[in-house]
Formats: sequence, C-alpha cells, structure tokens
Amino acid sequence: MTTATPAEVASARGVDAPTVAVVGAGQLARMMAQAAIGLGVPVRLVTDEPYASAAQVVRDPVVADYRDLSVLRRAVQGCDVITFDHEHVPTEHLRALVAAGHVCRPSADALRHAQDKAVMRRRLDELGLPSPRHRMVEDVAAVKAFAAAGGGYPVVLKATRGGYDGRGVWTVGSDSDAEPAFAAGAPVLAEERVDFVRELAALVARSPSGQIAAYPVVESVQRDGICVEVITPAPGLKPELAVEAQQLAMRIAAELDVVGVLAVELFETRDGGVLVNELAMRPHNTGHWSIDGAVTSQFENHLRAVLDLPLGDPTARSRWTVMVNVLGGSVGSLYDGYPHVLARDPQVRVHLYGKAVRPGRKVGHVTAYGDDLDDVLERARHAAAWFTGDNDRFSSNDMPQMAGT
Repeated sequence: MTTATPAEVASARGVDAPTVAVVGAGQLARMMAQAAIGLGVPVRLVTDEPYASAAQVVRDPVVADYRDLSVLRRAVQGCDVITFDHEHVPTEHLRALVAAGHVCRPSADALRHAQDKAVMRRRLDELGLPSPRHRMVEDVAAVKAFAAAGGGYPVVLKATRGGYDGRGVWTVGSDSDAEPAFAAGAPVLAEERVDFVRELAALVARSPSGQIAAYPVVESVQRDGICVEVITPAPGLKPELAVEAQQLAMRIAAELDVVGVLAVELFETRDGGVLVNELAMRPHNTGHWSIDGAVTSQFENHLRAVLDLPLGDPTARSRWTVMVNVLGGSVGSLYDGYPHVLARDPQVRVHLYGKAVRPGRKVGHVTAYGDDLDDVLERARHAAAWFTGDNDRFSSNDMPQMAGT
C-alpha cells in the first residue's frame, strides 16, 4: 500500500484543517464526506471495498483491510482523529491505535457498548436504565427456561455481535425455533418480546468537552427488521415522554463517554414509558432526515463533535419531516426515476448511495417536509415507491407537465 500521508496531501493542496480518518465506506461515510466538504475538513477514507458507496466520491481512498492492525496503522498515519462508518473494527485494534497516540472518537471503551449487546445490557442495568427483560442463554434449554419465566413464548434471540438490519435476530415461538440462533456458536442474548406501541429513536451528538445537542425524538417504522420510514417529530408523542427520551439519550452519552453521534433506539410501551432497544455510536438511519430537515445535520454535528468544535443547532426546520428509505426493488436503474420524481415534486429531496440494487437493500432515501403530515407522508412515500418500482397505484397521468410543455 503506497499512498501520500494526509500531511503531504494537505501541504500540496494548501489545506490547514485537521484530517479525519473514516473507517468504512458505506452510505454513512458518503454523507459524512458531504458534510466535511462544507466544513473544509479533509477526509481520509479507509475501506476494504474499492467501489463502495463513499469510495466513489472521496478522493484517494485507502483500500486496506481494517481487520489487519499493521495495515490499519499505516492507513491512519498522520490523521488527527479517527471515526467510523460502522462498529466492526476490532476493539483491540482501537486500543492499540490509542496506545500509539491516535485519537479515536468514539473511543474503544464507548464503542464496545454498540459492538456487543451483552456489554450494553450489563452497563444499562448498572445505570438503572430501562431495558426489556433479558439474560444470556447458552442453549435451547436456557431459552426454554427464560421463556417460561416470562409466561412463555415468543421471545427474541440476538447474536451479541455483528447483527444489523434484522440479521442476527430471531423471534422464536418454540424450542425448535431457537436452534438456528446457536448454529454459529456465538454468544446469544435472550430478550422478552415487548408489546410496544411503536419504535422511537432519540439521537444526540456529544463533544469531548461535554456539550450535547439533542435532535427531536422520531418515530421509526420497521419492516422485517429494517427501518423503512422515519417521521420527525414522532406524531402524538407526549411532550414529557419526548423530554424523557432525550434525557435518557443524553445520560447514556455522558455515562458511556460517547463522542460523536449516539442513536438510542427505543420501544414506546403501552404503560406510557420507553425501553432501550439498541445503541449506535455513529450517524444513524433514523437521523438521515436531518440533512434536509434540521438546521445542522447529524453528519455535520458528528464531525464537529469528533473535532471538538462547537455543535450546531439540531432544531427541525419544518413542522414535519418524513424520510423514507429507498430499498432495492424491481427498478434496475435508479437514475431513471428522476424525471418523474423531481418533476412531480420539486421540493422533495433525493439521496442515492451509488449502490448496486438488490432486493431489500438500502440504496437511497427521500425526504419531504411541510406543515401537513398527511401530505408530507404521501409525497415521501410516492417518491420512494417510484424508485423501487412499487408504483402500481400511481397512474401515468400522475406525471406533471414540465414548464413550457
């Protein structure tokens, strides 16, 4: 691997801002790079996928295996701070980088709570924070005992590491259903299946100095374990519960010493409370609305936080903002959707990630905003459906006439 150091690149380009190394090259890194352009902050992308989403738009990505410590050391050489597009960098690698003088934000000690669900649950229990009933289970017999203690099946089983977007999660209704969770031999966490009203997310950004910016609490709509839609703010959420959720996220960020964005995924329970479902210590899908809908996006505030700059205003710009994910469907060329979507609604915002289309894969998102929630929902859903090919309910007459035709 031969590449110029960040200092050499900065000198050649006349850049005097600190360089941020981003490990990972998915759509989060891509959108982080867009925010970095506005701040004038150089980004060094470290990825093992040369044609990944962010690698298409960031100059001179370092194509390297972040799981190899010696390679990772060389890749981040000369960078001022290291942050992440995902949580999969081995914890021991991060500790070794810090020991060598590198700055990692979030730190290994913080990030391990997002990497390992057992570690997260144990720490939240120590802090007395609300979680679903849970315990580690070593086999099917242990699952059976856990289910019986809570009144029977169903229960939820989670791989403690590596799961996302529904992967590594099993909702089981019998002893035999539980067997696949143990096939890989990895530790498994059992949780009660919560009878919740809906899923919420509280997102905050925190700087090393302790400044915190809290975004409005959103409603997250899930399908098959994948977020499909986010409504900001969560409709009908009692103000006191919204404040409770924000304060919960801020406390977790402070107690775990998170630097950067922290997303706390929550269940709203039928008794009027919330339970912590998952944590993510990076920009998060439930915060994508903020690119177009907030004064300062989650991506800009993540960069401000890891650079210890004053945080920006997280306030929503409109009464309602709706983000709908574009999931891979029957449309092969997403670009072909632009003439209809952009002409029909010039105010809708479209973000495509440069990813190959596969069924169910997140390949982009659309955002709409306004004062009428029903209208905003329809506009965002229509645009997303057109990109996926799920547009049977829309007639060809729905295509607006262009000016001058």
